[in-house]
Amino acid sequence: QVQLQESGPGLVKPSQTLSLTCTVSNGSISASYYGWSWVRQPPGKGLEWMGVINYDGTIGYSLSLKSRTVISRDTSKNQFSLQLSSVTPEDTAVYYCTRDLIAGTHDYWGQGLQVTVSS
Repeated sequence: QVQLQESGPGLVKPSQTLSLTCTVSNGSISASYYGWSWVRQPPGKGLEWMGVINYDGTIGYSLSLKSRTVISRDTSKNQFSLQLSSVTPEDTAVYYCTRDLIAGTHDYWGQGLQVTVSS
């Protein structure tokens, strides 16, 4: 069974860059035809898809976050990462990494990582 694990700081100061990594086990991030996404859920709000890096290295971003988001991968470590710049308290959320099927369904999720933006 595929396992995903988010890692990174739980507290980030405003205006800084949030950096998270997702480590994938029991499945290659280069395997056809999966995508690997970042999804977040602010307190009291719904899930928000942030972006995806596909098995072939192509990347897609949410239009609302595109200007502040960079997604990358390290295939040698079977990891993919998220960088979100110029964070504000509104970026406080639980951040999840997911595996996506070709239709866009998230079939495996990490346990989630609470990130708080505060000075």
